[in-house]
Amino acid sequence: MSEIHGLAVHAAGAHLLPYKFDPGEIQPYEVEIKVSHCGVCRSDINLINNDWGISKYPFIPGHEIVGTIVAVGEHVRSLAVGQRVGVGWQADSCGMCEWCRKGEEQLCAQAQPTCVGRNGGFADKVRVNSRFAIPLPDALDSENAAPLLCAGITVYAPLRNHGVRPYSRVGIIGIGGLGHIGVQFAKVFGAEVTAFSTTKDKEVEARELGAHHFVNTRDTGALKKVVGSFDLLLSTVNADQDWSAYLHALRPNGMLCLVGAPTSPLQVQAPTLIGGQRAICGSSTGSPHDLQEMLNVAARHGVKAITETFAMAKASDAVARVKKNQVRYRAVLVNQ
Repeated sequence: MSEIHGLAVHAAGAHLLPYKFDPGEIQPYEVEIKVSHCGVCRSDINLINNDWGISKYPFIPGHEIVGTIVAVGEHVRSLAVGQRVGVGWQADSCGMCEWCRKGEEQLCAQAQPTCVGRNGGFADKVRVNSRFAIPLPDALDSENAAPLLCAGITVYAPLRNHGVRPYSRVGIIGIGGLGHIGVQFAKVFGAEVTAFSTTKDKEVEARELGAHHFVNTRDTGALKKVVGSFDLLLSTVNADQDWSAYLHALRPNGMLCLVGAPTSPLQVQAPTLIGGQRAICGSSTGSPHDLQEMLNVAARHGVKAITETFAMAKASDAVARVKKNQVRYRAVLVNQ
Protein backbone atom coordinates (compact mmCIF):
# COMPACT_ATOMS: atom_id res chain seq x y z
CA MET A 1 0.00 0.00 0.00
CA SER A 2 1.15 3.55 -0.70
CA GLU A 3 1.80 6.24 1.88
CA ILE A 4 -1.00 8.41 3.22
CA HIS A 5 -0.47 12.16 2.95
CA GLY A 6 -2.25 14.62 5.19
CA LEU A 7 -2.00 17.67 7.44
CA ALA A 8 -0.97 16.94 11.02
CA VAL A 9 -0.64 18.73 14.34
CA HIS A 10 2.70 18.06 16.06
CA ALA A 11 2.02 19.73 19.43
CA ALA A 12 -0.93 21.19 21.33
CA GLY A 13 -2.25 24.25 19.53
CA ALA A 14 0.29 24.01 16.71
CA HIS A 15 -0.36 24.75 13.07
CA LEU A 16 -1.22 22.01 10.61
CA LEU A 17 1.80 20.86 8.62
CA PRO A 18 2.22 18.37 5.75
CA TYR A 19 2.66 14.87 7.10
CA LYS A 20 2.94 11.44 5.56
CA PHE A 21 2.98 7.98 7.07
CA ASP A 22 3.00 4.33 6.05
CA PRO A 23 -0.22 2.67 7.24
CA GLY A 24 1.22 -0.81 6.71
CA GLU A 25 -0.72 -3.72 5.31
CA ILE A 26 -4.45 -3.33 5.38
CA GLN A 27 -6.00 -5.35 8.21
CA PRO A 28 -8.56 -8.10 7.51
CA TYR A 29 -11.59 -6.05 8.60
CA GLU A 30 -10.39 -2.62 7.43
CA VAL A 31 -11.28 -0.51 4.44
CA GLU A 32 -9.12 2.21 2.92
CA ILE A 33 -11.05 5.27 1.77
CA LYS A 34 -9.93 7.94 -0.68
CA VAL A 35 -11.15 11.12 1.02
CA SER A 36 -13.13 13.55 -1.12
CA HIS A 37 -14.60 15.72 1.68
CA CYS A 38 -13.96 16.19 5.39
CA GLY A 39 -15.82 18.48 7.75
CA VAL A 40 -14.06 20.67 10.30
CA CYS A 41 -15.82 20.03 13.60
CA ARG A 42 -15.46 22.00 16.83
CA SER A 43 -14.18 18.73 18.33
CA ASP A 44 -11.24 18.85 15.92
CA ILE A 45 -10.30 22.20 17.47
CA ASN A 46 -10.53 20.67 20.96
CA LEU A 47 -8.25 17.82 19.87
CA ILE A 48 -5.76 20.15 18.17
CA ASN A 49 -5.53 22.15 21.42
CA ASN A 50 -5.65 19.02 23.62
CA ASP A 51 -8.51 20.60 25.58
CA TRP A 52 -9.65 17.14 26.71
CA GLY A 53 -6.19 15.79 27.56
CA ILE A 54 -6.52 12.82 25.19
CA SER A 55 -4.64 13.99 22.09
CA LYS A 56 -1.51 12.15 20.99
CA TYR A 57 0.85 13.92 18.62
CA PRO A 58 1.51 14.00 15.77
CA PHE A 59 -1.97 13.27 14.45
CA ILE A 60 -4.12 14.16 11.48
CA PRO A 61 -7.50 15.62 12.57
CA GLY A 62 -10.83 15.06 10.85
CA HIS A 63 -13.82 12.84 11.61
CA GLU A 64 -16.59 13.95 9.23
CA ILE A 65 -15.28 12.03 6.26
CA VAL A 66 -16.80 11.22 2.89
CA GLY A 67 -14.92 9.29 0.23
CA THR A 68 -14.67 6.25 -1.99
CA ILE A 69 -13.36 2.85 -0.95
CA VAL A 70 -10.12 1.99 -2.75
CA ALA A 71 -9.12 -1.17 -0.85
CA VAL A 72 -10.74 -3.73 1.46
CA GLY A 73 -9.35 -6.26 3.91
CA GLU A 74 -9.69 -9.97 3.16
CA HIS A 75 -12.62 -10.49 5.57
CA VAL A 76 -14.71 -7.49 4.45
CA ARG A 77 -17.91 -8.69 2.80
CA SER A 78 -20.38 -5.83 3.22
CA LEU A 79 -18.49 -3.15 1.28
CA ALA A 80 -16.72 -3.02 -2.07
CA VAL A 81 -14.10 -0.98 -3.89
CA GLY A 82 -15.70 2.03 -5.58
CA GLN A 83 -18.45 2.44 -2.99
CA ARG A 84 -19.05 5.92 -1.51
CA VAL A 85 -19.07 5.87 2.29
CA GLY A 86 -18.96 8.18 5.28
CA VAL A 87 -17.04 7.93 8.56
CA GLY A 88 -17.91 9.83 11.73
CA TRP A 89 -16.42 10.17 15.21
CA GLN A 90 -15.82 6.45 15.66
CA ALA A 91 -13.50 4.19 13.65
CA ASP A 92 -13.58 0.95 15.66
CA SER A 93 -14.83 -0.82 18.79
CA CYS A 94 -14.11 -4.14 20.47
CA GLY A 95 -17.13 -5.84 18.87
CA MET A 96 -17.54 -8.23 21.81
CA CYS A 97 -18.67 -6.28 24.89
CA GLU A 98 -22.24 -5.90 26.16
CA TRP A 99 -22.68 -2.59 24.34
CA CYS A 100 -21.26 -3.73 21.01
CA ARG A 101 -23.47 -6.81 21.08
CA LYS A 102 -26.48 -4.57 21.75
CA GLY A 103 -25.64 -2.41 18.73
CA GLU A 104 -24.55 0.53 20.89
CA GLU A 105 -20.92 0.54 19.83
CA GLN A 106 -20.54 4.22 20.74
CA LEU A 107 -20.70 3.15 24.42
CA CYS A 108 -17.91 0.55 24.11
CA ALA A 109 -15.14 1.12 26.66
CA GLN A 110 -12.63 0.39 23.89
CA ALA A 111 -14.31 2.62 21.32
CA GLN A 112 -11.67 4.03 18.97
CA PRO A 113 -12.26 7.64 17.86
CA THR A 114 -11.32 8.33 14.26
CA CYS A 115 -8.54 10.82 15.09
CA VAL A 116 -7.49 10.07 18.68
CA GLY A 117 -4.39 7.87 18.78
CA ARG A 118 -4.69 7.47 15.03
CA ASN A 119 -4.93 9.62 11.91
CA GLY A 120 -8.15 11.12 10.58
CA GLY A 121 -9.58 12.72 7.49
CA PHE A 122 -7.52 15.88 6.81
CA ALA A 123 -5.73 13.63 4.33
CA ASP A 124 -5.92 11.97 0.95
CA LYS A 125 -6.90 8.60 2.48
CA VAL A 126 -8.03 7.09 5.76
CA ARG A 127 -8.48 3.59 7.15
CA VAL A 128 -11.21 2.39 9.51
CA ASN A 129 -12.90 -0.83 10.55
CA SER A 130 -15.45 -1.59 7.83
CA ARG A 131 -18.32 -1.59 10.36
CA PHE A 132 -17.81 2.16 10.77
CA ALA A 133 -17.77 3.02 7.06
CA ILE A 134 -21.39 3.86 6.31
CA PRO A 135 -22.75 3.74 2.73
CA LEU A 136 -24.16 7.10 1.67
CA PRO A 137 -27.54 7.31 -0.06
CA ASP A 138 -27.23 8.58 -3.63
CA ALA A 139 -29.53 11.53 -2.86
CA LEU A 140 -27.03 13.07 -0.44
CA ASP A 141 -24.43 15.46 -1.80
CA SER A 142 -20.99 14.72 -0.34
CA GLU A 143 -20.31 18.32 0.73
CA ASN A 144 -23.54 18.73 2.67
CA ALA A 145 -23.51 15.17 3.99
CA ALA A 146 -20.03 15.27 5.55
CA PRO A 147 -21.09 17.28 8.66
CA LEU A 148 -24.05 14.95 9.20
CA LEU A 149 -21.56 12.22 10.16
CA CYS A 150 -20.84 14.01 13.44
CA ALA A 151 -23.05 17.09 13.85
CA GLY A 152 -26.03 15.32 12.26
CA ILE A 153 -25.95 12.19 14.40
CA THR A 154 -25.24 14.29 17.50
CA VAL A 155 -28.65 15.97 17.21
CA TYR A 156 -30.53 13.10 15.56
CA ALA A 157 -29.74 10.49 18.22
CA PRO A 158 -31.32 12.28 21.21
CA LEU A 159 -34.43 13.19 19.22
CA ARG A 160 -34.84 9.53 18.31
CA ASN A 161 -33.78 8.01 21.62
CA HIS A 162 -36.02 10.26 23.71
CA GLY A 163 -39.09 9.38 21.71
CA VAL A 164 -39.90 12.60 19.88
CA ARG A 165 -43.27 12.23 18.19
CA PRO A 166 -45.54 14.46 16.06
CA TYR A 167 -47.25 15.64 19.25
CA SER A 168 -43.94 16.52 20.98
CA ARG A 169 -42.90 20.07 21.76
CA VAL A 170 -39.17 20.43 21.14
CA GLY A 171 -36.82 23.35 21.69
CA ILE A 172 -33.40 23.64 20.04
CA ILE A 173 -31.04 25.88 22.04
CA GLY A 174 -28.46 27.53 19.80
CA ILE A 175 -28.85 27.88 16.03
CA GLY A 176 -25.32 27.21 14.85
CA GLY A 177 -23.33 24.27 13.50
CA LEU A 178 -25.38 21.71 15.45
CA GLY A 179 -28.60 23.60 16.02
CA HIS A 180 -29.41 24.39 12.39
CA ILE A 181 -29.39 20.65 11.69
CA GLY A 182 -31.31 19.89 14.89
CA VAL A 183 -34.16 22.16 13.82
CA GLN A 184 -34.41 20.30 10.51
CA PHE A 185 -34.52 16.86 12.11
CA ALA A 186 -37.01 17.94 14.79
CA LYS A 187 -39.29 19.11 11.98
CA VAL A 188 -38.87 15.73 10.22
CA PHE A 189 -40.03 14.01 13.43
CA GLY A 190 -43.17 16.12 13.18
CA ALA A 191 -42.59 18.02 16.42
CA GLU A 192 -43.65 21.56 17.20
CA VAL A 193 -40.23 23.21 17.07
CA THR A 194 -38.97 26.30 18.88
CA ALA A 195 -35.56 27.79 18.12
CA PHE A 196 -33.66 29.56 20.91
CA SER A 197 -30.90 31.98 19.96
CA THR A 198 -29.06 35.03 21.28
CA THR A 199 -29.07 36.38 17.72
CA LYS A 200 -32.38 37.98 16.72
CA ASP A 201 -31.28 38.06 13.06
CA LYS A 202 -31.44 34.25 12.92
CA GLU A 203 -35.21 34.15 13.31
CA VAL A 204 -36.04 34.20 9.59
CA GLU A 205 -33.56 31.45 8.79
CA ALA A 206 -34.63 29.34 11.78
CA ARG A 207 -38.21 29.45 10.55
CA GLU A 208 -37.10 28.56 7.01
CA LEU A 209 -35.28 25.53 8.43
CA GLY A 210 -38.46 24.34 10.14
CA ALA A 211 -38.93 26.20 13.43
CA HIS A 212 -42.51 27.15 14.26
CA HIS A 213 -41.45 29.61 16.97
CA PHE A 214 -38.39 31.67 17.85
CA VAL A 215 -37.17 32.86 21.25
CA ASN A 216 -34.56 35.60 21.47
CA THR A 217 -32.82 34.71 24.72
CA ARG A 218 -31.30 38.19 25.03
CA ASP A 219 -34.86 39.45 25.52
CA THR A 220 -35.33 39.89 29.27
CA GLY A 221 -38.10 37.63 30.44
CA ALA A 222 -38.29 35.63 27.19
CA LEU A 223 -37.81 32.32 28.99
CA LYS A 224 -40.51 33.19 31.53
CA LYS A 225 -43.02 33.33 28.69
CA VAL A 226 -42.40 29.66 27.80
CA VAL A 227 -42.55 28.14 31.29
CA GLY A 228 -43.99 24.61 31.19
CA SER A 229 -43.91 24.39 27.38
CA PHE A 230 -41.49 21.66 26.24
CA ASP A 231 -41.17 17.89 26.30
CA LEU A 232 -37.52 18.05 25.18
CA LEU A 233 -34.98 20.84 25.13
CA LEU A 234 -31.83 20.04 23.16
CA SER A 235 -28.92 22.33 24.05
CA THR A 236 -26.24 22.58 21.37
CA VAL A 237 -24.27 25.44 22.93
CA ASN A 238 -20.94 25.40 24.74
CA ALA A 239 -21.57 28.58 26.73
CA ASP A 240 -23.06 28.65 30.24
CA GLN A 241 -26.82 29.19 30.36
CA ASP A 242 -29.58 29.94 32.84
CA TRP A 243 -30.22 26.22 33.29
CA SER A 244 -32.83 26.77 35.98
CA ALA A 245 -34.90 28.85 33.57
CA TYR A 246 -34.65 26.14 30.90
CA LEU A 247 -35.69 23.46 33.40
CA HIS A 248 -38.74 25.54 34.30
CA ALA A 249 -39.54 25.69 30.56
CA LEU A 250 -40.03 21.90 30.58
CA ARG A 251 -43.38 20.21 30.95
CA PRO A 252 -43.78 17.46 33.57
CA ASN A 253 -41.55 14.49 32.61
CA GLY A 254 -39.62 16.83 30.32
CA MET A 255 -35.95 16.33 29.47
CA LEU A 256 -33.11 18.82 29.06
CA CYS A 257 -30.51 17.07 26.89
CA LEU A 258 -27.00 18.47 26.47
CA VAL A 259 -24.97 17.86 23.33
CA GLY A 260 -22.97 21.06 23.69
CA ALA A 261 -20.41 21.01 26.52
CA PRO A 262 -20.32 24.10 28.77
CA THR A 263 -17.11 24.36 30.76
CA SER A 264 -18.69 25.27 34.12
CA PRO A 265 -20.59 22.85 36.38
CA LEU A 266 -24.36 22.99 35.98
CA GLN A 267 -26.06 24.73 38.89
CA VAL A 268 -29.63 23.46 39.37
CA GLN A 269 -32.01 23.15 42.30
CA ALA A 270 -33.18 19.63 43.12
CA PRO A 271 -36.83 20.69 43.71
CA THR A 272 -36.98 21.93 40.12
CA LEU A 273 -36.21 18.38 38.95
CA ILE A 274 -38.30 16.61 41.56
CA GLY A 275 -41.45 18.68 41.31
CA GLY A 276 -42.22 17.99 37.67
CA GLN A 277 -40.22 14.77 37.36
CA ARG A 278 -37.90 16.64 35.02
CA ALA A 279 -34.48 15.31 34.04
CA ILE A 280 -31.13 16.35 32.60
CA CYS A 281 -29.12 14.04 30.35
CA GLY A 282 -26.24 14.04 27.90
CA SER A 283 -25.89 12.48 24.46
CA SER A 284 -22.72 11.92 22.45
CA THR A 285 -22.93 10.26 19.04
CA GLY A 286 -24.59 7.15 17.63
CA SER A 287 -23.96 3.59 16.52
CA PRO A 288 -23.29 2.57 12.91
CA HIS A 289 -26.95 1.53 12.73
CA ASP A 290 -28.02 4.96 13.97
CA LEU A 291 -25.74 6.65 11.44
CA GLN A 292 -27.20 4.65 8.56
CA GLU A 293 -30.74 5.41 9.71
CA MET A 294 -29.95 9.12 10.12
CA LEU A 295 -28.43 9.35 6.64
CA ASN A 296 -31.43 7.60 5.10
CA VAL A 297 -33.81 9.98 6.90
CA ALA A 298 -31.77 12.97 5.76
CA ALA A 299 -31.84 11.75 2.16
CA ARG A 300 -35.58 11.13 2.24
CA HIS A 301 -36.48 14.47 3.80
CA GLY A 302 -33.83 16.77 2.33
CA VAL A 303 -31.97 17.47 5.57
CA LYS A 304 -28.52 18.89 4.90
CA ALA A 305 -25.84 20.97 6.54
CA ILE A 306 -25.28 24.54 5.41
CA THR A 307 -21.61 24.59 4.46
CA GLU A 308 -18.64 26.63 3.34
CA THR A 309 -15.92 24.78 1.44
CA PHE A 310 -12.14 25.10 1.58
CA ALA A 311 -9.46 23.30 -0.38
CA MET A 312 -7.79 20.62 1.76
CA ALA A 313 -4.51 22.53 1.41
CA LYS A 314 -6.24 25.50 3.10
CA ALA A 315 -7.28 23.49 6.16
CA SER A 316 -5.46 25.92 8.47
CA ASP A 317 -7.63 28.75 7.18
CA ALA A 318 -10.77 26.71 7.81
CA VAL A 319 -9.65 25.83 11.34
CA ALA A 320 -8.90 29.48 12.10
CA ARG A 321 -12.34 30.57 10.93
CA VAL A 322 -14.09 27.83 12.89
CA LYS A 323 -12.21 28.94 16.02
CA LYS A 324 -13.53 32.49 15.51
CA ASN A 325 -17.10 31.32 14.76
CA GLN A 326 -16.85 32.88 11.31
CA VAL A 327 -18.24 29.92 9.34
CA ARG A 328 -21.90 29.56 8.37
CA TYR A 329 -22.49 26.90 9.61
CA ARG A 330 -20.03 24.05 8.90
CA ALA A 331 -16.63 24.16 7.18
CA VAL A 332 -15.88 21.33 4.76
CA LEU A 333 -12.47 20.54 3.26
CA VAL A 334 -12.38 19.31 -0.33
CA ASN A 335 -9.60 17.29 -1.96
CA GLN A 336 -9.08 18.74 -5.41
